Amino acid sequence: MRKIISAILIATGILGLGSCKGGDHKALLPNVSGKAGEVMVVIEKYYWDGELGEALRENLACDCDFLPQPEPLYNLAYVTPNGFTNMFQAHRNIIMVHISPDVTEPGIAFKNNKWARPQCIIIINADSPEQAVEVVNNDIEKIKARLEQAERDRVVANARLYEESDIRMQLAKVFGGSIVFPTGYQLKKVTSDFAWVGYENTYVYRDIFVYRYPVEGDDELTAKKIIEHRNKALQENVPGMFEGSYMTTSTYATPRVTYANYKGHAFAETRGFWEVKNDFMGGPFVSHSFYSLDGKEILVFEAWVYAPKYDKRQYMRQTEALLYSFQWADTMIEQKD
Repeated sequence: MRKIISAILIATGILGLGSCKGGDHKALLPNVSGKAGEVMVVIEKYYWDGELGEALRENLACDCDFLPQPEPLYNLAYVTPNGFTNMFQAHRNIIMVHISPDVTEPGIAFKNNKWARPQCIIIINADSPEQAVEVVNNDIEKIKARLEQAERDRVVANARLYEESDIRMQLAKVFGGSIVFPTGYQLKKVTSDFAWVGYENTYVYRDIFVYRYPVEGDDELTAKKIIEHRNKALQENVPGMFEGSYMTTSTYATPRVTYANYKGHAFAETRGFWEVKNDFMGGPFVSHSFYSLDGKEILVFEAWVYAPKYDKRQYMRQTEALLYSFQWADTMIEQKD
C-alpha cells in the first residue's frame, strides 16, 4: 500500500511540475528592460551601416510630429545577432532582421513576451537586403502601429495597477464614461460640462481635459468645428496667470485631424499646439472627440503637456496613452461586478 501511495504522489508531483513549467512560463519571465521609446534592432553591422539600416533610421528615428523641438520618434540601438545575448533579450521593443535565401515569404511577423514581459518583437523576413528594404518601406506603418500599441499598453496597464479610481468614477458620473488615471493625478476642476485632471511636478504638467458640447449639425467632427469648440471651452475654463490671458489653440502649426477606431470606439484624433493668449506658455496636445451614446453630444478627452525645461516626447506619449483606456460607465460597472 505504501508503494502504491508513493507512486501516486510521485506521479502527481511530476504532473504538477510539468503543468507549472508549461502554464506559468509567462509568469516566470522577467520584466522588460530598456527605457520607454527605445527599440533594439538585431541586425548584422554591414546591413545596419547600409541601405537597410538607413531605411530603419529614416522611418523610426525621424522627428516626432507636433513637438516644439526636434525629438526622434524612437531611440534606436543595434546589436549583431552574435552579440544578442541575455543582456539584450529582455529589451522592451526588439526588431529582428532575418535575411536568408531560404526565406520564401518575405514580410513581417510579430511575437510577444518571448524573453521578457510585456515585450514586443517584430521580425523582418527577406531573402536579400534589397528585399528587406522593400519590406520595411511597405510595412512601416504596421511596424510603427505595433510599437505604439506596445508602448501604450504598458502605460495603461501600469495606470490600472496604480489607479486613482475615485477620479474615474466621478468623471463617469458626469460624462457617462472616463479614462483611467494613475496615482499622482488630481481632480482640479469639474463642472457639468468641463473637467480638469492634473499631474503636476516642478516645470512639468501632464494634464487631461474633459469637456462636452451639444451636437448642432452633421459636421461636428471636422477640424474647424473641433477647434472652434476647443477654443470656446478653454477660454471659459482655463485662465492664464494674467488678466485677459487664457489657453487656446496655437496657430503656429495647423492642427491635424485623423479618424480612428480603437476596439470598437470611433473617434476623431486632433494633434496640435496650445498656447496661452497674452503669455508665453505653450506645448503639444492631442484630443479624442466622439459622439455620446445617445448621439446628442460630442465628448472630448484631451491630453496636453507643459515641460519647458525638458524633452516632451515621452511625457506626451505617456499622457496620450491614457486616452486609450476610455470606457463607458455601464461597461465599467459590468467589469466591477
